[in-house]
Amino acid sequence: MDPSLLRHLKEITPEEKAILAGNGAVDQSLYTSSRDFIIDNRKLLEKGKLIEIRPHTRFIRFPRHRHNYIEMVYMCAGSTTHILNDAETVRLEEGDLLLLNQNATHEILPAGEDDIAVNFIILPQFFDYAIQVIGQGNVLYNFIRSALSSELGVASYLQFRAKNILPVQNLLENLIWTILQKSPDAGARDKLSMGLLFLTLLDYAEPVSQGDYNPYDQRLVLAALKYIDASYPTASLEEFCRIRRVKPYTASRLLKKHTGKNFKELLKERRLQQAAFLLENTTLPTEAVFHAIGYENSSFFHRIFREAYGQSPQEFRRSSRRD
Repeated sequence: MDPSLLRHLKEITPEEKAILAGNGAVDQSLYTSSRDFIIDNRKLLEKGKLIEIRPHTRFIRFPRHRHNYIEMVYMCAGSTTHILNDAETVRLEEGDLLLLNQNATHEILPAGEDDIAVNFIILPQFFDYAIQVIGQGNVLYNFIRSALSSELGVASYLQFRAKNILPVQNLLENLIWTILQKSPDAGARDKLSMGLLFLTLLDYAEPVSQGDYNPYDQRLVLAALKYIDASYPTASLEEFCRIRRVKPYTASRLLKKHTGKNFKELLKERRLQQAAFLLENTTLPTEAVFHAIGYENSSFFHRIFREAYGQSPQEFRRSSRRD
């Protein structure tokens, strides 16, 4: 990593200064407003942003928590030890990359001053482009699709060893640099960099560790996610169940159990992701966009899009073009 960038990331933060001054616990109010320690993206992301970074908090054991976003941890220097799902111990060495599903429980043992990790805070919508470019049927596609949920997922984490993979290092350093610089065109570039990063990981690296669950559940949930991804304009629970020869009750129960969302919610999520992609990357009028993703009612589309993205489709298009 570039020495000047590493020096910047190594600087002692105000939170760490308080810890070194004798504060014996992580100040959870910096991360959440709820009693349960679920780190809230609204505490860490500026409104309208889909990705941010922060250096990992050192000098203290970071207590058991979950996230309402997808976390990617990149070990810039030194090492850290992570306890995942209350059972599995994962040690990250320099160059390692850890992707955490929203369902994973996470605890980190104390890190020293020279143990520099960067936490990427990423909303699911940010992966729209990456999903487009990496294709289906690979471990990263399956992870991203399952990671869109907030409950028990198909894979709770992926760990990659990437220290000696120069393209991966370059792409990660570029992501960190552009996010820190708050470049005016960072939004589009960061999405492109993430897509290229995932393609490079598929070419050069295999996950050395991952959390897996019941094989039958995994096959059915992934089949449903792939079906929705491929057929979202016309997809229906009835058609999926007919194709898979499974009862709607069984499919609905497993989807709710393993993703925290029912079929209708997952379908809406995928349609809105595609709408955002079309608004950002094409000149299609809004009416053509919502027809292309399977909706007929304009007011309904505008309402659910604003609920998901905090902006109208037109505002989203303007802000993404500014990025």
